[in-house]
Amino acid sequence: MISDTIKYIGVDDLDIDLFESQYVVPEGMSYNSYLIDDEKIAVLDTADRRKGEEWKVNLQAVLNGRQPDYLVAHHMEPDHAALIAWMLDTYPGLQLVCSAAAVKMLPNFFEGFNFEGRVITVKEGDTLQLGQHTLQFITAPMVHWPEVIMSYDSLDKVVFSADGFGKFGALVNETDDWACEARRYYFNICGKYGAQVQAVMKKLSGLDVQAICPLHGPALKGEPLAAAIKLYDTWSKYEPESEGVLIAYASIHGGTAAAAERMAEILRQKGATKVVVSDLSRDDMAEVIEDAFRYPTIVVAASSYDAGVFPVMHDFLYHLQIKNYQKRRFGIIENGSWAPTAGKTMRGMIEALKDCEIVEPTVTIRSRMKASDEPLLEQLADSLLA
Repeated sequence: MISDTIKYIGVDDLDIDLFESQYVVPEGMSYNSYLIDDEKIAVLDTADRRKGEEWKVNLQAVLNGRQPDYLVAHHMEPDHAALIAWMLDTYPGLQLVCSAAAVKMLPNFFEGFNFEGRVITVKEGDTLQLGQHTLQFITAPMVHWPEVIMSYDSLDKVVFSADGFGKFGALVNETDDWACEARRYYFNICGKYGAQVQAVMKKLSGLDVQAICPLHGPALKGEPLAAAIKLYDTWSKYEPESEGVLIAYASIHGGTAAAAERMAEILRQKGATKVVVSDLSRDDMAEVIEDAFRYPTIVVAASSYDAGVFPVMHDFLYHLQIKNYQKRRFGIIENGSWAPTAGKTMRGMIEALKDCEIVEPTVTIRSRMKASDEPLLEQLADSLLA
C-alpha cells in the first residue's frame, strides 16, 4: 500500500531466469501495478502473462466485487501490459487510458481485439479526474519505448514512472542497497536514452514529488528517493559515478588475463582508488556494462582472433556503442602471437564512441607477458592516472 487509497496489486516473479531473455535475475523480478480507490477506480498497468493469474487474484481481492473505471497503461511492453485485453473483456465499462503511440501498438499485441470506443488517448499535461485524486500525464518517449507515459497524482504527490527508476529483483528479496541492481538495470535497459531521461527529469523537477512508484522494484520515498534522483541525474548525463578503473579482458589461453591482472596490480601500486577486473568470457556482460558506465576509465585487453579481436571483446564494445557510451578514457592492451590485430580493431570501435579518449601507449603482448613489457604497462598506467 502506498497510501490509504493507492494500493499495490503487483506480483513477484521468482521463477524467471533471464529478464528480456538476456539479463540474469537471480533475485527474480517484480511486475508492479497499483489501484487508486476513489470515486472512480483506476488500475495502473497490469503484469506479465507469466504471473497473470496471481495478478488477477490481487486485483479482484482489492476490487471486492466492484468495477474499475480506468486502466492506465504507462508502457506497452508485455511484462506490464499483457492483460489489457482480459481487463477490457472482463469489465465492459472499463476505459483504457494510454498515449497515442501506445494506441498504434495495441494491434501488435492484441490482434483482432476491438478497441473502438474503449480508449482514452492522453498527451502531455492532460489530466484524469478520479475524485480526490487527479492524475496528470507526463510524456516520456524513449524511456525506454516511444509510447511511454508517466503520471503524477497531485493528492499523494506520487509519480508512477513506468520503467524509469526501476531495478532488477523481486520485492520479497529487496535490500537496502537499491543502487546496485538499479544501476545494472538503468544502463542496460535505459542507458542509451540519457537525453530523454534528462528531459523527463526536468519535468519532474517542477513537481512536488514525495514518492516514485516504478514498474519494477520498490517505491521510493524520503532519503532513498532523493538519492535515486541524484543518481539518475548523474547516470543520464553519462557522468562517472565513482572514481576507479575497469579492466575488461578477453583471453583465450590465459596470456591476456595475466597481463590484465598485472595491469591491475600496477594501477593499485600507483594509487588508483578502485580497480575492477572483469573476464568478458565468464562474467555477466550486464554487470561489466554497469561498471563501464560507473567508472571514468577503462582498460580493454584482448587477444587477436581471425584477423580481428576475440569475439567477447567485440560484443562488449558493441554493447557500449548501442548504449550511447561516452565521456570516458580508454587504455588498450592487445595480444597476438604472430600478427596482432586486436588493438586496431578495438581502437576503431572506441573511436566510434562519443567524446572518448584513447590514452597512449597501446601495449602489445606477444603470447605471454615478459619483463620487457613492464615499462609500457607502467607508462600506460601513469598516463591513465594522470
